[in-house]
Amino acid sequence: MIDCTSVESALRHSGTRRRLFSSAYPHRHTMATILFYQKPGCVTNARQMLALKAAGHDVIAKDILKEPWAAEELRHFFSKTPIASWFNRAAPRIKSGEVNPDAIDGACALALMLADPLLIRRPLIDVDGARCAGFDHESVLSLLGRDTQDDLEGCSHEQQDTRCPQM
Repeated sequence: MIDCTSVESALRHSGTRRRLFSSAYPHRHTMATILFYQKPGCVTNARQMLALKAAGHDVIAKDILKEPWAAEELRHFFSKTPIASWFNRAAPRIKSGEVNPDAIDGACALALMLADPLLIRRPLIDVDGARCAGFDHESVLSLLGRDTQDDLEGCSHEQQDTRCPQM
């Protein structure tokens, strides 16, 4: 497994071919193919995908709620990050206090996430086998050519004091 901090290195050494978008945009090229596990209808995930596409990447959107996850496969996205950071802090069960990410071990966290994928921190990103959860990792920002995520992390509905559409 390649941990998330090596996404940029994986891109450099993977032999990923660059190809031109079109003759209308000769300065834009595809740098990577990114599997992007999102919650359909999530405004923040939509903005994140647009940012990656604008940076020249191919983004393949997948529904995080319908993916048939296995615990070990899901675990690879979290690498060596603290267990509490694996969770979507905007999930209803966390906001209600039913689930406390700060008091859960790894096996329990994965079991909860398999039963309720809304608990999984989004997006999950896979670039040539290099995986991570969330959009605030240095390696993800490097895909954008940025040092900061600006407004690309965090729930848009919380910022606007509205509710996210339920799936």
